[in-house]
Amino acid sequence: MLEIDEYLRASAKPHIWCPGCGNGTVLTSMIQAVQEAGLDHKKTVVVSGIGCCSRGSGFVNFDTVNTLHGRPLPFATGIKMANPELNVIVIAGDGDTTAIGGNHFIHAARRNIDITMIVVNNSIYGMTGGQYSPLTPTGKKTTSSVYGNIDSSFDLAKLAIGAGASYVARGTVYHVNLLKQLIVSGIKNKGFSVIEAIAQCPTSYGRRNKLRTAVDMLNWQRDNAIQIKPGEKYEPEGLEEKFLIGQLYNSPRSEYTENYQKLVKKLQEAK
Repeated sequence: MLEIDEYLRASAKPHIWCPGCGNGTVLTSMIQAVQEAGLDHKKTVVVSGIGCCSRGSGFVNFDTVNTLHGRPLPFATGIKMANPELNVIVIAGDGDTTAIGGNHFIHAARRNIDITMIVVNNSIYGMTGGQYSPLTPTGKKTTSSVYGNIDSSFDLAKLAIGAGASYVARGTVYHVNLLKQLIVSGIKNKGFSVIEAIAQCPTSYGRRNKLRTAVDMLNWQRDNAIQIKPGEKYEPEGLEEKFLIGQLYNSPRSEYTENYQKLVKKLQEAK
């Protein structure tokens, strides 16, 4: 186990997350991935928005920015454009990313800017009362869908791929070693990387959907996740309620800040 104490702010302890929450595991995986990828601590910036998992930026000892609801990607884009040498990591929840922040998500992927985004998907707005989010599965109960959610949910990975992200992966809190490795690969990708981290929220989601404890929810992740192998194809009809984890897409292409610097150089040379 890698030591993570030097990456945590002692003054921020104890954390504010509920017992059994998966956010701490995702944050630990992110820290370990930063270590394994060999990033310079002083050249790494963590950006977050509003929500349970977004509070994580306040617990880590990096340069951090806690921004407005749905706006971590515009802030992260500005940071990366101002100093392309920085390693920029965004951590945001499913609602923050795909509801109020959905348009920012699409255009960050379209540009393929070199940002690693970890989307913690606990299928709910946990911090603001347990309302359903764009990633809440159809039929599931929340405080704003007490008879079951009738909306269809986004497939975040397909959305990211369709919008142009060059690296897309999905992991779970149960498969913690895989999650760390997926984040490492996302960090090493030169472009917009999206890692969806399936996490448990027993307080606001689990107890309303017959998954009353964190253990129940972790067992659900174990039993319903299918690890994809390179080159394997799965038909959606055969998955039913199960979901794929692993590296779902990896197609490097030109990166936004590099293209911008080339344009600046070209204009300077033309003067």
